[in-house]
Amino acid sequence: MSDFAAVVLAGGAARRMGGAAKPLLTVGGVSLLSRVLAAVADARPRIVVGPGELVPLLPRGVSLTMEVPPGGGPVAAAAAGLSLLGGARTSGSSNQVALLAADLPFLSPDAVDRLRSAVADDADGAVLVDNAGRLQWLCGVWRLESLVARLAQFGDPVGRGMRKLAEGLRVAQVAAPDPTRPPAWFDCDTEDDLRRAEEWAHGDLG
Repeated sequence: MSDFAAVVLAGGAARRMGGAAKPLLTVGGVSLLSRVLAAVADARPRIVVGPGELVPLLPRGVSLTMEVPPGGGPVAAAAAGLSLLGGARTSGSSNQVALLAADLPFLSPDAVDRLRSAVADDADGAVLVDNAGRLQWLCGVWRLESLVARLAQFGDPVGRGMRKLAEGLRVAQVAAPDPTRPPAWFDCDTEDDLRRAEEWAHGDLG
């Protein structure tokens, strides 16, 4: 599948990692941000929302922006990224945008395709669901016009979360594509998460 955009949210203070620039951290020798961008390599455009220190990680053609004020949270960051899309996409089932956290080391093109297919089946959005049944709001694909319309109704996005933004939208829940592999929805919020991801990247799935 092709013809979709991607917005990767790469800001945040990473307080549980001592304030490290989390997208710069590596799993299997590859930065978290680079791994996520590789999973959406076919997206056009690809936009990263985060600080200027990420510029050296960005492949050719990937744009960088930042929410104002910095640290405004995921909805403010999503709004900043979406604002760069302009009116390039206006209708049709291919009018989709992947909205992703930058700390998903095992996100795959297959997982993104599954999310895109769920949106094409007349949902406003689709998100991966973890093993406990929790919706992973920053691992999803959305119908662009639905997301933009909801943002227009939402008011000030600063400090607000994706769960609230999705209220009133039709959201499909999608299981990770291959339960025998590290889960596509797994995010690295803590040092323990990063250590586990490193073990998985080296083939230790125990």
